[in-house]
Amino acid sequence: MKHLIAIATLLVASPALALDVQLTGGWDGKTVPAGQHCTLQGGNGSTPPMTVSGIPGGATWLVLEFNDKDYRPLSTKGGHGILAYPVKGATTKIPALPGMTTKLPGGARVMKPSRAGGEFASPGYLPPCSNGRKNRYSVDVKAIDGAGKVLDKARNISIGRY
Repeated sequence: MKHLIAIATLLVASPALALDVQLTGGWDGKTVPAGQHCTLQGGNGSTPPMTVSGIPGGATWLVLEFNDKDYRPLSTKGGHGILAYPVKGATTKIPALPGMTTKLPGGARVMKPSRAGGEFASPGYLPPCSNGRKNRYSVDVKAIDGAGKVLDKARNISIGRY
């Protein structure tokens, strides 16, 4: 019986990881909204605005790693760029962050630019740029503390096809 009480106490005392990411601003996770693709293909894309909740105590940044799941060189580890946004409590609203620039609002920072090269090169986030081939775009969101330790994460959040 003592073992059951100890296990129950641990379960209650250890909250489950619960980082939740909701796209806002007309992004439905199915289709990239009109105009939110790269400038090379006539768009002026930004990241989808998001509401992130369930952010653990001690988190100071939300790290956003953008990927094109259908283009292998940019399909993982922030191939389309890695941005960071400061945490503003257990729930943080991240505004649309412009692509193709390092000048970001709200204290956001470029952690790593897109890995795309040549005419697709970007100093920051590269918006969807598959020329409408219906590639799948996603974001991994990580809550990190001041030392860079990952406290929680949500992976493969679909931001839509383009």
